[in-house]
Amino acid sequence: MSSAPHATTATQPTTAVTLQQDSAIIGLVGLAHASSHFSHLILPLMFPVFMREFGFNYSELGLLMTVFFVVSGVGQAFAGFVVDRLGAQPLLFAALMIFVLTCICASMVTGYGGLVLVAALAGLGNATFHPVDFTILNQRVSQARLGYAFSAHGLTGNLGWAAAPVFMAGTSALWGWRNAYVAAAIMYVLILLLLVLQRDKLRTQVLQSTTGTAHAPAEHAMAFMKLPVVWWCFTFFLLSTMTLAVVQSFSVSILKAMYGVSFEAATLTISAYMLAGAVGMLVGGFVAAHRSDSDRVVAICMAVGAALFALCGTGWLSANATMVILACTGFAIGIGGPSRDMMIKRATPKGATGRVYGLVYSGLDTGFALSPLVFGGLMDRGMYGATLLGAAVVLLLSVVVALGVGQRTARTL
Repeated sequence: MSSAPHATTATQPTTAVTLQQDSAIIGLVGLAHASSHFSHLILPLMFPVFMREFGFNYSELGLLMTVFFVVSGVGQAFAGFVVDRLGAQPLLFAALMIFVLTCICASMVTGYGGLVLVAALAGLGNATFHPVDFTILNQRVSQARLGYAFSAHGLTGNLGWAAAPVFMAGTSALWGWRNAYVAAAIMYVLILLLLVLQRDKLRTQVLQSTTGTAHAPAEHAMAFMKLPVVWWCFTFFLLSTMTLAVVQSFSVSILKAMYGVSFEAATLTISAYMLAGAVGMLVGGFVAAHRSDSDRVVAICMAVGAALFALCGTGWLSANATMVILACTGFAIGIGGPSRDMMIKRATPKGATGRVYGLVYSGLDTGFALSPLVFGGLMDRGMYGATLLGAAVVLLLSVVVALGVGQRTARTL
């Protein structure tokens, strides 16, 4: 498996690809990625509403996100194998149809059981996107533009997160929270129709496994799991995502409790965080295209983000300053996004793009699943500042892991 760092080059386009074609593919995949990230917030944004309507506490609501990300994480690991066998396009369309069903069900919930079902459906829909997206990008986008493609991919994901608070809060204020979910279902239908119309740009080759020879027998489909660097990448995603989950699930409640910030202002802070992260992703694309030490770039960005989270957790800042610092945190972490994806690319064995990205990015779902369980208890005890400080500590641990990924990747070069 020593060829792992160079494996994905086999899936690159072999003929010249125009900028227009690359841009179209990147844009379509980015739109799909944005819709996936939008789904992450359709439940936590309504936590204050669910507490008022149904009387749930933070731990109960946090468990909904655990359900979402457990289903997504397990599904994502399996989806990678399916993508490698069937291609990316069928799973992409199926996922969007599941999101439509999810939003319709959310508009009709009457209790906790219904919300658990919505969380499970949303997690199932979310499961396919990273193996699907990165398989399409690695196969259809030219090598010279791949760093920018990863930047755009991360940027559009953050835009999906940024759009969700504005969309859900706005439609809820106009038509009520149930109709906000109906509007979200219509949005997913429109996205699905656009991607179906442009489906020729989303086709991928199904990579057949080789039969091997007497001197080089074919490797088992699970052989990539023996690579330690793959599991270090998994751990990095787990740790870094636990911090992001605090922002998504609890920052609205933290700002309201610590500073008396209104619901609208608090949700706009999440949008500001995600927009700043998107700008950071854009900058990070240029960094990733010109730097080979992606692990060091990621480590520096995460360390700065951890310091800013810790500052917010001290309670020393005013409400406005805290909201600004949170947005700056998104920018710092966003810069590291494209370098993070390049870091994963170097750890990917030949013909296993879907499987590796599926497994590694399931660490993201695992982090999202664990975070509400870890930090929900602190929230229920009113330890709001400690929640942010704990998120900073976890993000700092991811710095150590990122450097470990770089060391283990270098050994296989």
